[in-house]
Amino acid sequence: MSSLEINQLLQQMRDMASAVETKTPFDAGTDVAKLDFSQLLKDSVNKVNETQKASSKLSTAFEMGDPNVNLGEVMVAIQKASVSFQAMTQVRNNLVSAYKEVMRMQV
Repeated sequence: MSSLEINQLLQQMRDMASAVETKTPFDAGTDVAKLDFSQLLKDSVNKVNETQKASSKLSTAFEMGDPNVNLGEVMVAIQKASVSFQAMTQVRNNLVSAYKEVMRMQV
């Protein structure tokens, strides 16, 4: 993996962190931002799906002997897909747990 790719990955992480900071709905002195939870969840699932598809495509290209794809890129893509899927699974588990807790509440 080249230093350019690492720098690009770090820049993506910084961009995502700054995007989260600017979208905080409870900043002092600002109106509460409306977040469409279903759209946010759908976008997240689609992003995980895209990551897995890209990983699969890169893996297939490597297996077919594409000289432009190296093993390091393939392994990083596979790990990114795995981590994103595990994170999505944990979010789903927590949502189900919260739903069950709400359903147990007496009104």
